[in-house]
Amino acid sequence: MNRSVSTAPAATPATTSRPTLTRWLQLLLGLICMMSISSPQYVWTLFTRPLAAKLGVGLPELQVTFSLLVFLQAFFSPFQGALIERFGVRALISIGTLMAGLSWTLASYVQSKTGLYFSYGVLGGLGTGTVYVGVIGLVVRWFPDRRGFAAGVAAAGYGMGAILTTFPIAASLQSRGIESTLWLYGIVFAAVGFLAAQGLRMPSAEAAAIAARDAMASNALAMRPREVLRTPVFWLMFLMMAMMSTSGLMVTSQMATFAADFGITKSSLVFGLSALPLALTIDRFMNGLTRPLFGFISDHLGRERTMFVAFALEGIAMTLWFSLRGDTTLFVLLSGVVFLGWGEIFSLFPSTLTDTFGPAHATANYGWLYTSFGVGSVFGGPLAALLHQYTGSWKPVFASAITLDLLTALLALFVLKPARARFLQATYRRLA
Repeated sequence: MNRSVSTAPAATPATTSRPTLTRWLQLLLGLICMMSISSPQYVWTLFTRPLAAKLGVGLPELQVTFSLLVFLQAFFSPFQGALIERFGVRALISIGTLMAGLSWTLASYVQSKTGLYFSYGVLGGLGTGTVYVGVIGLVVRWFPDRRGFAAGVAAAGYGMGAILTTFPIAASLQSRGIESTLWLYGIVFAAVGFLAAQGLRMPSAEAAAIAARDAMASNALAMRPREVLRTPVFWLMFLMMAMMSTSGLMVTSQMATFAADFGITKSSLVFGLSALPLALTIDRFMNGLTRPLFGFISDHLGRERTMFVAFALEGIAMTLWFSLRGDTTLFVLLSGVVFLGWGEIFSLFPSTLTDTFGPAHATANYGWLYTSFGVGSVFGGPLAALLHQYTGSWKPVFASAITLDLLTALLALFVLKPARARFLQATYRRLA
């Protein structure tokens, strides 16, 4: 483990203005890149019924596409993180944005589930994963003093980006059909993401030292993935993120289906708007808002305490959501509370990981932790659909997700918090 500690002198106000301005610009560009890749995951539920009708496949088979998207986005993250650190953030994220957009364009031509698996699932997963891991790894380096907030803002782009596209895509599906919608939006996403990626760059050594002047102790840590993977603390975080991913992805991938089973149809209106697109739009907003919000809170309250509050919030909200499913208005509003309690995993876990193992190899380290999201895609996607198909009810699916939420909340406060404290105390003793 690299045990060197930066000894750069404190910067004067005259030397900090430019790096400070630059890092906010980097955060903005990363946010745009994240927004450009958010729709493949977050509007997928709008495509399930038209794709099932077009290809003549059942929901469990179709949900394999979603699982491939999320699984490959997650499980190739260590490889993608290593490539980004080797070849540069701009080049790899540019490629990733093009792959993500191309996945939709190619999906518009498919005539079989295999073609859909390859285009939307495989190509889309590899593209979105490259962008996601690269942007998160970039911003936690630019903001060592505000990691939770910065990771939350960047991740908010992924969670909220689909706000801009949910209603337009729903309308396009009605007027243009599935093929034209996928083709058009694939081109738009690729162009927007690629242009934003051209301004991305890693902080220079001087800029990093200036930005880190208030976070010097954390920067004494510089653990590489091979060291991180040998620690029980990492695997505890991996388990917790997998549990929360399962719960959230069950909702993300199945929402249109169980909403229809709960009696919410195209004619269901809330506040004069179609209920399902409105719920999805509110969800995207809350899923984005929660990331910088809870990231900011965790910077001040502490990571594990914030996890406990947020994860328990999702479990309670999901319980009320299912219990009051017969009320269309409450279904729409409570769906937003569910996502408020879920989306923050994408700011809390990367910031906690970087706090624990240091920023030097944050991109590669987060690539390994992000594979837990792939585990969640399997349990939250096709396996959740199979559980519903086997039991004929959504009750066991919701019960499983609620249990995972509440259990993870308890693990955060009563297991992760003391375990991470012991690990950091032992580590700093070795560095002393």
